[in-house]
Amino acid sequence: MTADSIHISLSAETIFHVGNFAITNSMFTTSVVSFLMILIAVLANRQLKATDRPTGLQNFVEWVIEALFTLVHSITQDLKKTNRFFPLIATFFLFILLNNWFGLLPGVGSILKSKATDEHAIEEVAQEPAPPLFRAGTADLNTTLALALISILATQLFGMQSQKLSYFKKFLNFSSPIMFFVGILELISEFAKIISFAFRLFGNIFAGEVLLVVIAALLPLGVPLPFYGLELFVGFIQALVFSMLSLVFFNMATISHDEH
Repeated sequence: MTADSIHISLSAETIFHVGNFAITNSMFTTSVVSFLMILIAVLANRQLKATDRPTGLQNFVEWVIEALFTLVHSITQDLKKTNRFFPLIATFFLFILLNNWFGLLPGVGSILKSKATDEHAIEEVAQEPAPPLFRAGTADLNTTLALALISILATQLFGMQSQKLSYFKKFLNFSSPIMFFVGILELISEFAKIISFAFRLFGNIFAGEVLLVVIAALLPLGVPLPFYGLELFVGFIQALVFSMLSLVFFNMATISHDEH
């Protein structure tokens, strides 16, 4: 790769269509990651055995699940809440982590979609470089925004399940002018969380991909390796931060506003 061949796009790029629906490279990568997660879950379930000495894939999956469960329980300190929050928190962490790391695999971002050969597309192909076939899902703002919306909506659902209609007192409190103003701030903060979640995850992952592309184009082979190690760490931290913040919001939503 040379400096002249650097191709960076802020938005995900369309690689093919299903009818009138455009499939972008980030959507394609996310689908691949989702399929791999489902496949691993199915294979692990088939190997699941009641034994004190699990082996192979079962051993690895049980270790991951146990570690995540222990982490969630350390925050909630309530087994009932842990069981409620754990499936979504574990899904967040694994989905984000695998998408982050998938973007670091050799070929991701450099394997290009084959150029069009039909008469109507020749002129467009000549003017624009072919988009990469793969792009990390979390390097697409649409994906991170969707994750943020799911997290905040789940927060409201958990809050309503625990506190019923009294949950809305944190947003609409007419007991005094000050509490009414505080409620407005609480409402604004919920929307701010969506923006913060989406842009924090997107910004860190996209910036990391740009860094690796530029370093790989400008420096000799082998020099970018330490940066790959750094991005592995950043990918893990970003998955952990998103999951843990979501968990904290879930937990706080189940606590009465008067107890905060």
